[in-house]
Amino acid sequence: MGSLFEELEAREAAARIRVEELEAELASVSVRLEKSREDLERLRITRETVTEVLAEMTSEAPDVPSATGQSPAGDTAVSAYAGVSRQVIGVLTVPNWQPEMGPEVLPSVYRDILEVVADAPGPVRAKQIVPRIGLPAETGKIEGTRSKLKRLVERGWLDEDAPGLFTPARRRAGFSPDSR
Repeated sequence: MGSLFEELEAREAAARIRVEELEAELASVSVRLEKSREDLERLRITRETVTEVLAEMTSEAPDVPSATGQSPAGDTAVSAYAGVSRQVIGVLTVPNWQPEMGPEVLPSVYRDILEVVADAPGPVRAKQIVPRIGLPAETGKIEGTRSKLKRLVERGWLDEDAPGLFTPARRRAGFSPDSR
């Protein structure tokens, strides 16, 4: 059997190796973290720029219906910018609620969600809303609906008094589901 000092030296060497491994791992994670921060910042700037461009495009363009008959406030925006007519596809906007706004400014699925919440006798959960708007009660559909509910809360259309329980926004007391 080795001496106590030999054992301590062996343990110290093993600890030193482990520290060096962890420092190398930390350096690698730090590099990945910095790269992710840069990606996040680029995406934030891109989102802000796109928001500004779309705001300019919609404020400069007349209200021109698209080939599908939808206006720029609908699921598909059409605008004339610098004399060129183009279609912006995939832009869904849920505007911040304003006193003069009715649910007709929202995409149809959001209007359906508002109607179900307004018709409910009390607070409702996403899993209760999903079958009422015609979707299968699957985890993915429930989570997608939950994100839409959260977006409606963020933008003032609904309230969430307790986590996961949604009610019509109190400041929108005049809302009637029949105003669809």
